[in-house]
Formats: sequence, structure tokens, C-alpha cells
Amino acid sequence: MARLAGKIALITGAGAGIGREAAILFAAEGASVVVAELDGTAGGETVRLIEAAGGRACFVAMDVTEPESVESGVRQAVETFGALHILYNNAGGSTMHDGPVTEVPLDEFWRAIRLDLLGTWLVCRYGIPELIKAGGGSVINASSVVALIGWGGKDAYTAAKGGVTALTRSMAVEYAPYKVRVNAVAPCVTRTPRVMEQLAANATTQKFAEQHLLGLAEPRDVAQAALFLASDEAARTTGHIIRVDSGLTIS
Repeated sequence: MARLAGKIALITGAGAGIGREAAILFAAEGASVVVAELDGTAGGETVRLIEAAGGRACFVAMDVTEPESVESGVRQAVETFGALHILYNNAGGSTMHDGPVTEVPLDEFWRAIRLDLLGTWLVCRYGIPELIKAGGGSVINASSVVALIGWGGKDAYTAAKGGVTALTRSMAVEYAPYKVRVNAVAPCVTRTPRVMEQLAANATTQKFAEQHLLGLAEPRDVAQAALFLASDEAARTTGHIIRVDSGLTIS
């Protein structure tokens, strides 16, 4: 039996990279997938790929930094598929404008906080009540190894992902009585086009890439971890930060 049969999953940032890989994988495992994406062309392509493979999906325009957009997107998702069981807060990411706390532009700090931390917070704010109505479910947040080890040159992104990590644990306690599990996936350097561009331009990131014991992660590696957390196989797993880090944090 498919691992997500009968489940409805909302995945933010599902137009590319890890988000698209997770959307395709979740659909292949039986979920109806809500592709929540700011870029309509990219989101529509993810839906097309899922439907071409025989899966069910819909596109919802969503800017995770805007409360009205998130609230509307969650409402559309429920209207389309009837419920929500899984939230995967995948949208986020760093830029090459990041840097040390004494140098990084304030605009870059607030960009990271709004996208990575506030975006996760808002999707949970409007999505978790729907999971509760459905009898429980799974929230998967996107943390990062930068929240778990010292990583210079990304102080804005590190602050945001540190917040996501702490929020994951507090929500796990808060919503356990409602049968809502909250976990996070913390990837290492992952082979997405955006990350590979940064890798080529950032000496610190290059240094950490060399410490990956099993090589750089692929988007599917991270999506597989999210799939486990979304499935009933993780029924007793909550408050955890699962490292998909190729051994980086122990090397």
C-alpha cells in the first residue's frame, strides 16, 4: 500500500528543487499534493509532472511572507481536496548577500527572517487548525545544518533556521495533544541549482562541502526524509530534527 494513501499534503516552495522532488515523491506514494508556490509557471510545471505520472495535484499561489496569501492558500487547498493532513514548510533559502552579523545588510537579515522563519510560522498558524480538524497529521519544517553547527558567513540565514529549529520543538509539545506531530529536516549542501551557484561563489560553503563524508546531498535524499516524517511510519516521532547531512555534523 502507498505510504501516503488518502493523505492531502501542502508543500510550500514546490516549484523547484527539494520542494518539487518532495511533491512528486509524495504524489507517487498516494498523496493528493497542493503545490503552494509564488512562481505560477514553476508551480504549474510541478502539477503537470505529477498528473503526467498519474497523481493528483493542484497549484495554489502563495507568498509565505504574507498572512493573507497563506490564509487564502490554505483555504483553497481545503476547498479543493477537502482536508489537510501534511504541511511541509519547504520554502526558504539563503542568498549570496548574507554574511557576518557585523557586515550583512539589514535588508538581507529581514529577508531571511520573513521567508524562512515567519513563512514557516504563518503556514503553521493557518494550516495546523486544518490538521486538527482532520484528526491529526504531520508538520515538516525545513531547518538546516547551519542551525546545528557553527557556520560562518551566513548569520542572517543561521538566525532564521535556528528559529525554525526552536519553533519545531515548541510546536511539537504544543500540538501533541491534538495528534499533530512536528519535526524538521536539516539538509547539508544539496545539489539544487541555487545552492550550486552559491557553492561556486562562497569559499566557506566550499570548505564545508569538502567535509561531506558521503558526498553532497541530492534533492531526493531530503525528500525521502520528509516522506518518512509525513508517513504513519513516524507515528511516534515528534520534536526531532533529522539531519540529512552526509556526516557533516560529525566530521
